[in-house]
Parts: sequence; structure tokens; C-alpha cells
Amino acid sequence: LSSLPSRLCIDKQQHSKDSVFFRDGVRMIDFVLSYVEDKDGERKQERRRLYEANLVNVGLELETEDKSESDDGKTYFVKIHAPWEVLATYADVLKVKVPFKTNDIPDNSEMPMNWLSTPFRLPEHIMHPQPDYFTAPFDKSKSDFFLIDNKDTFFSPSTRNRIVYYILSRCSYFRDECGDKDKKGIKRLLNNGTYTASFPLHDSRYWTRSKDANCESDRYSLHKHWARFFCFFKEQPLNLIRKYYGEKIGIYFAWLGFYTEMLLFAAIVGTICFIYGILTYDENEWSKEICSEEVGGNIVMCPLCDKKCGFWKLNTTCNSSWQSHMFDNVGTVFFAIFMGIWVTLFLEFWKRRQARLEYEWDLVDFEEEQQQLQLRPEYETKCTGRKLNRITQEMEPYLPITSKCARTFLSGATVLLWISLIIACIIGVIAYRLAVYAAFASIMKDSATTHIQVVGPYITPQLATSVTASCINFVIIMILNLMYERVAVWITDMEIPKTHLEYENKLVVKMFLFQFVNYYSSCFYVAFFKGKFVGYPGKYAYMFGSTLRNEECDPGGCLIELTTQLVIVMTGKQVWVQMKRSFKARNHPESLYSRWEQDHDLQSFGNLGLFYEYLEMVIQFGFITLFVASFPLAPLLALINNIIEVRVDAWKLTTQFRRPVAAKAHSIGAWQEILNGMAVLSVVTNAFIVAFTSDMIPRLVYMYAYQPDGEMNMKGYINNSLSVFNISAIPLASKPDDGESPSWYNSSITTCRYRDYRYASGHEKEYSHTMQFWHILAAKLAFIIIVEHVVFVVKFFVAWMIPDVPSDVRARVKRERYLVQEYLHNYEVEKLKIQLSQNGHTDCSCTPMIYPSIPKHEVLSECL
Repeated sequence: LSSLPSRLCIDKQQHSKDSVFFRDGVRMIDFVLSYVEDKDGERKQERRRLYEANLVNVGLELETEDKSESDDGKTYFVKIHAPWEVLATYADVLKVKVPFKTNDIPDNSEMPMNWLSTPFRLPEHIMHPQPDYFTAPFDKSKSDFFLIDNKDTFFSPSTRNRIVYYILSRCSYFRDECGDKDKKGIKRLLNNGTYTASFPLHDSRYWTRSKDANCESDRYSLHKHWARFFCFFKEQPLNLIRKYYGEKIGIYFAWLGFYTEMLLFAAIVGTICFIYGILTYDENEWSKEICSEEVGGNIVMCPLCDKKCGFWKLNTTCNSSWQSHMFDNVGTVFFAIFMGIWVTLFLEFWKRRQARLEYEWDLVDFEEEQQQLQLRPEYETKCTGRKLNRITQEMEPYLPITSKCARTFLSGATVLLWISLIIACIIGVIAYRLAVYAAFASIMKDSATTHIQVVGPYITPQLATSVTASCINFVIIMILNLMYERVAVWITDMEIPKTHLEYENKLVVKMFLFQFVNYYSSCFYVAFFKGKFVGYPGKYAYMFGSTLRNEECDPGGCLIELTTQLVIVMTGKQVWVQMKRSFKARNHPESLYSRWEQDHDLQSFGNLGLFYEYLEMVIQFGFITLFVASFPLAPLLALINNIIEVRVDAWKLTTQFRRPVAAKAHSIGAWQEILNGMAVLSVVTNAFIVAFTSDMIPRLVYMYAYQPDGEMNMKGYINNSLSVFNISAIPLASKPDDGESPSWYNSSITTCRYRDYRYASGHEKEYSHTMQFWHILAAKLAFIIIVEHVVFVVKFFVAWMIPDVPSDVRARVKRERYLVQEYLHNYEVEKLKIQLSQNGHTDCSCTPMIYPSIPKHEVLSECL
């Protein structure tokens, strides 16, 4: 431990509350460990003693704050500083890229009429906190090759904490003679309670600059220019985010910001389509027919359920027909095709944006395959067998193939079991809809709600059933989500993934699969199953052979109900997430206690902190792509949510969480493939929604082929779309009970109508499908094939036209690689000349023995 004297005359109130340095005010604190003595103190104390001694042996400098100096009087803090020699050694091992020459390529990225973006810009020192340099992997033996002005500030704080964490995660806490090689790493010491926390420090309080002139106060700058809601219209300081938090968090916010920007175009087009539906309100001929007394008032409809539902007149669905037109119109087809192209443009332009960030953030040569060489500590602990690694030629733990297969089979079976549970819950909600609809229909036929002004006519059995079922479904979704998070983590742990990257990818797949089925299954039911397997009066289809009759769609179609389902689930999810965050948020007055104590009281960001942020956004992406044809306003809701989301996430990071350990990532990882898959699926789902869920195709077939007067209008469509059934043929088990039918119903009414295309009673093909039904089906299938092919051709053409890497970025990458080779060559030549001029006099530049020789397979880790 450091032999510096205790503080003596140093005033804690003045020195510590803003300081990120040791007591000498010179050495920077790169990492902090905390612990509390407890009943099992002797064993943990021995572990700490050995661990800290080993940290000192590898060159780190430690300084301990006694519990008497802490605000709570019981927590010890161990401050860690990495001197230049340690940083240089491990920067060489980790191949950290550092500057060697100022970037001499002119920036030609000025946009025409650039002054228009002035209100959205941030100050230059915030957007570009560091000069632009050409960089190369650090080589300790060639340190004079790089632009080193000041060794204390050459490595940024995020690089320093990444290097220190690399050492902490590999340093052992055992005696050499014990030979227990598994006892190493800060993660295990945190898991067994030896230490209570480990974290790098924030550089200042978030609401004020540090009083120490040596502190850059990047946290304050981020909070001021990024984390405040009133900055929502400003660009994000991505370079400062990357500098302070590392590339992995920087990539997330770059993706979230780009996604939000692209949503603006989708929201504008979706809003225009919605406004088009409102403006063409009066041109809706079929709704006029439904609402008119001459047509809709004279059409008697067959009961919608057995026993408890009576006969009803078509004009009672007048309001829902008008509502449906706002979403089910010609603009719907256009918007579905537009979103298929939009999602392609979004993914292709993101690849270009990502490629530019890879170059600017020195990630071009970063290979995630190298991360896979680093084994998870849990894998090393649970796998007792050893075998030769063909890459590193070293013995390493491995999981026997029999155990791996058994674990994979058990994992797959568990996933299927829980997905079956989701489907069972959805079936339960469907049963609720079938059972409750009959009750609502019976109760509401003479209900007082029909007399309520303004909203009374809108409260129908269909609406009441749909809204209550959607709310119940949303509650079930939220409950199952809480369970699935734990189940997915448990299953993934059981599989014992070999590397951190493999662990995260496995968890991503499981969690997304659970969430996909959980959130979207009810929407899939309404869109593709409800009203499709109903049968007809006298031969209705029942749910699994029960007495519950399958649901029918309104005469206006099921699209309005799908819209209701989407609005409730999507809006409810966003409100739930924001409420949960507000509940978790804590107020930290950060009064006069030390910088490390202030950070200790914050929440830990955790290894899966970004995982849940990505998951939330990807689920939202599914809502605005898979079912957007039924709700053009979905992108607008998502845009509003994301504008808030960016600032809320920024606020959480700067005020609520400890500073995460900086980590490298050159892309959004497995989420990219998930987004690509959803983009393809969205084309199919939207084509099917327009074809089978909306009434667009039947209307067009009628107008072009079955309009009796040969005119291009929709007159007579309602009468044409309803089949006739003889009331006397309705089975006794299905006929309405006495008193269920309205007062206007009498024995003179002999037929009722239902939504289908079937021959009437007495026809030689009685109750079989008419030729018009087959024409409509053929038109639906043709529409799906044509739309899918058109959108996919456009998608592939757009993807081919837009290169993944911008040409100027390719040129810069080539220029940098050329300069690295040229400058290194010149450097070696000059060095050789100097050596030759010294007539054989050489100096030893051996690395001190305190620095360990590190096996190749430990060179790169998840914290790269």
C-alpha cells in the first residue's frame, strides 16, 4: 500500500468533495474499490490483503481511506492509480490506438445552406473535445513515435479506467504456493462479498464544474448540453460521450439518435396519411350507406353470439365505420409500401453512419472475434476439464459435448415451455373476449350509456370487449415480462457460455424471442385470425369445440380493433417504462462528502445496462414496422417517445449511475441482424394486413368488377358484401333467448344478413362461396405477391445503390494505413542511423519484471 502519511492538516471539506486525485493532489484516481467489514471478516480480509498486494506487485499504486473518514462511518475505500509505466505496458498489450500525426485530410463535409442547422448545433469544444489525429496501435518500445506532450494526460480517463479494469479482472487473490488458479478477478471478489463495489470516478458533480483546474468536468458538460430535456432539439455530443463513457455507450446513443432522426420522416408521412383519411371523411360512400336509414336502417343482421345476442340493424355500427375509414383508406396502401422502403433506407444509412463512426473512433481494425478468446470466469470455474486451444496452443477449460448438448436441449425445452405459457395466456384472453362479448351485448342493449352525450354512441359491445381485453392483455404482458427477464438470465447461465460475447448474444436471442411472442401475439391474432374462421349462421365455428363461438369482425373490418390493440399496448408500454424509471430515480444531494462516496451511493450501471435499452427500442421498432399499416400514427408516437428517451437515458447516465467502465464496440452487435429480420418480416405482415385485415381489396374488386351500374364508385357495396340467411334455419342452440332481440324485431322478418360472400338459401349451391369470393381471394393473393416483390426489388436496389462505407471514409482509412507504414519505416530508418552512429553503444530497454507476461488468449477482453 502507499506509504504516504495520513491527511494531518488537509481539510476534508475543501480537498475531497471535488477531488479525483490522491491526497498528494497529483496522482489521478483511476478506479475505486469499497468494502465493509462483517462477521466473515478474517477470510475476506485475507483475500483483500493478497489481492491488493498482487495489484501493487503489477505496478498499481493504492491509497486506502479508513472508515472513520467516510460519511457513513463503516465503508473503506481503496483508491487505485495506474502510473505511466503500467499504462504504457498494458496499452501495448491491448493495442490501444493513440495519435501519431495530425489529420491532414481536408474536411469537405460542409453541407449547402449549412446555416439552417445553426439552432441545432452545440459549441465546437463540446462536439469535438479532441483534435483529429491519425492513430496507430501503441508500442511502448516506440513511445517517441507518438505525439506525447504530457504523460499524465496522454491516455484519456476512459482509456485509463479500461486498462485498470483489465488488470483488476485478471489479478489473483491467492498465494503462489496454493496454486489455485481460479481465484482471480474483481468480479468474483464482488460476488463473494469481499468488496461491495468497484467503479471509476465521475470527474465532477453534474450540476457544477470541478473546482480543481486539472479536472475537465466532462460530466458537467454532458449534463448541461446533453442530459437536459430542453436540449431535445440539439445534436448529441457523440465525441464527448465516447470520450467520457467509451465507444460501446457512444454507439448506442449514435444509433438511438439516428433512429429518432429517421422516425421524423416516417412520422410526417404517417401523419399525412392519417390527415388524408380525415379529409376524405365525407367521400366515404360505404359508411354513408351503413349510417343511412334507407340502407343500414333496413338491413337486419344475424346475431353475433349464441343465445345472449339478438338481431340488430347495420346502422348501429355507423360510428365504428367512420372511425375505421381514418385508418383504412387508399393512404394505408401507400404508407405500407413507404414503410417497407423506409426501413431499408434506415438500415442502409445506419451502416454508413456506423462505418464513419468506426473510422472516427479508431474501431476499423477492432475485431470482435478477438474478444472471443477471453473466457468468462464462470466458464472457467464450472468447466473442470482441460483441452488444447488450437489458436493459442494453450490448455484451457472446456465443456464436454454431452454436457453441452444436454444443457442446450434443456434450455430449448424451457424456452418452448415459456412461449407455450404466453400462447396459453393469449388463448385465455381470446376466451375472455368470446365470453364477455355475449355479456356486454346482453347488458348494453338497453344500457343507459347509449344516452350519454358525445361518447354514448361510441360505447358498443365490440368497443367495450376490445378495450377491456387489450387492457387485460397489457397487464399480462407486463407481469410475464418480469418473469421472463429472470428466466432468460437463468437459462443463459445454465448453458455456461464460453465468452462474454457469446453470453450476451445468447441472452439477446432468448429475451427478444420472449418479448416478440409476448408483445406481438395478441396483435397477430387480431390481424390474421379474428374473423377469418367464423363459419356462417347454422354452421358456426366454435373455439376448440366449446360453446364459445369464434369472433366476427365488424362490417367495417377488424382494422380498427387492431389499431385499438396497438394504441393500448404501445402507449401503455411507453408510459409504464417512464413510470418505472421515475420510481427508480433517486435524488442525490451530493453535499460535502467525497467524490468516491458520492459515486458509491449511485446505482451500478451493470454489464447488461445497454441490453435493456436496446431491447426496449427494438420492440418499439417492431410496433412501427410490423403493424404500421393499421396505425399510421405509430411512428409519430415513437418519435415523441424517443425524443424523450434520448434525454432521459442521458440524464440517467449522468446523474443516477456510477460511471461505467469504458468498453469498445464497433457496431450494435446481434441487434443488427434482429432489425434486418424484422424489416423483411414487416413487408410480409403489412401486405397481409392490407389484403386480409382491411377491406381495401374487396372494395376495389367491387368497384372495378361488380358495380351494377358500371360506374367507378362504391354505391351498393354494403348490400353486395353481405350474404342472406333464412332465420328459420338457425339452430335452436344458437337462436336468441326471449327478450334478447330488440323491440322492432317481429315474425315478419324472415332473413338476416351476415358478412361473407355465400349463396342464399334455396340456391343450388346454398351457403357455399360465390364466385366473387374467389375473385376477391385471388386479388388478395395477387396484391400480396405484387407488393412484396415490388418492395423487395426496391429494397435490394436501394441496398445495392447505397454502399455500406462512404467513399471519403474508405479514402481516409487507406490514407491512415499508408501513413502508419510510411512513418514507421522512416522512424526505424532514423533509429537505425542513430544506432550506427553510436558505434555499437546500446542501452538496455528491458521491461521491468513487475509487469507480467500475459498469455495471448488474455490479450483482449469484453472491456476492449
